[in-house]
Amino acid sequence: MSTITESVDVDVDVTTAYNQWTQFAEFPRFMDGVDEIRQLDDTHTHWKITVAGATREFDATITEQLPDERVAWRSDDGPTHAGVVTFHRLDANKTRVTAQMDIDPDGFVENVADKLGILDRRVKGDMKRFKDFIENRDGAETGGWRGQVDRPDA
Repeated sequence: MSTITESVDVDVDVTTAYNQWTQFAEFPRFMDGVDEIRQLDDTHTHWKITVAGATREFDATITEQLPDERVAWRSDDGPTHAGVVTFHRLDANKTRVTAQMDIDPDGFVENVADKLGILDRRVKGDMKRFKDFIENRDGAETGGWRGQVDRPDA
């Protein structure tokens, strides 16, 4: 299992950054290797990704969501991964977005990609592309979901 943590400071307010992150169908616009995400309901998504030329599909569950603070998830099947994205207000128009993911690469190619730091670099690039994406929208997100998903009891 590998843990990847990456932060980026975006020049938008915390609500705009958070709202954009809740728009999973837009992820292919800034996440390398994400081909499609379908929101099935408030807490379930279906992902189609490409890693090192191999296409994978899996479902994920949003395990916690607090508006303007955090979105956490875990995979239900396919490659094992879980993570959280947090949003920290730096000032009225600047937000730090931090992604922390635990990934258990599945298969030879993904394990090699992990060992070579390719997954780490991919996440770093995704966060930079998120910054460019949201900042180039003149501070306007493509939508937002303001609902709350409470953390499950341990």
